[in-house]
Amino acid sequence: MRVLGVDPGLTRCGVGVVDGSAGRPLTMAGVGVVRTPSDSPVAERLVLIERGIEEWLETHRPEAVAVERVFSQHNVRTVMGTAQASAVAMLCAARRGLPVALHTPSEVKAAVTGTGRAEKAQVGAMVTRLLRLPGPPKPADAADALALAICHIWRAPALHRLQRAAGTSGPAVLPDAAAPARKGTAR
Repeated sequence: MRVLGVDPGLTRCGVGVVDGSAGRPLTMAGVGVVRTPSDSPVAERLVLIERGIEEWLETHRPEAVAVERVFSQHNVRTVMGTAQASAVAMLCAARRGLPVALHTPSEVKAAVTGTGRAEKAQVGAMVTRLLRLPGPPKPADAADALALAICHIWRAPALHRLQRAAGTSGPAVLPDAAAPARKGTAR
């Protein structure tokens, strides 16, 4: 399975592509950051993010897209930008008919490091080790995107089994494993 991980952000949107399957060695196919100028209007920045994500989708042809689930932060302005970038990534994937999975930061940390309270440095170190890289991807947004892709590769089989058990045919956006699945509702 090839997964594009997206760590959404308005200034820096981390992107990383990982190939592999649960229980097998993983390989990084690409990693980077889509950047936008902080002094540009938000609408223009979202267009730049859309173009960047589209380029990554076209170049790497993933089978699924994993996006960090936006959570409430103290800074409303930051959470708004993150939510907008997240929506752009989901839109780009949906346009291509790709499944989108949303994973919380604690789910990603737990999947990659074994604890949902891991620090960014721990996540970067484990991503480096799991993908057999010479050093942690920089900036941290890039490492986080790879961690999202790894998390999805490892969690996707269980999510699909949950969908089948719930009798859903497979929504475009896979539900958060911690949230109750509701038949026939899109998230």
